[in-house]
Amino acid sequence: MRLLLDTHALLWWLADDGLTDPARDAIADPANLVMVSAASAWEISIKKALGKLQAPDDIERQVDDGGFTPLPISIAHGLDAGQLPRHHEDPFDRMLIAQAIAEGLTIVTHDKRFSQYAVPTLPT
Repeated sequence: MRLLLDTHALLWWLADDGLTDPARDAIADPANLVMVSAASAWEISIKKALGKLQAPDDIERQVDDGGFTPLPISIAHGLDAGQLPRHHEDPFDRMLIAQAIAEGLTIVTHDKRFSQYAVPTLPT
């Protein structure tokens, strides 16, 4: 399975709290590719700076230590995100959706609005 962690799924994984057993098992399975988007790092950084989120300061190291694969944002991803139907207005989530569609990934998320797009999800 090829997974893309929604930002909250990444944070819940790092905190070892909040994930369902199927989501936790899929993330932990070494046979699965687990990706973390640069959009999630960007979202975490912005929300931390605004005082809206407490998260580790070493996200990049933790992503690496967790064996996750970083997913950069390409120009094509940006163009795709801008062309998505307006079901979801959050720019970070729209980027994750665009990346998942483009890269053939299943998004690990709790956000029910993702189901309005042609992208597979794994509930957290």
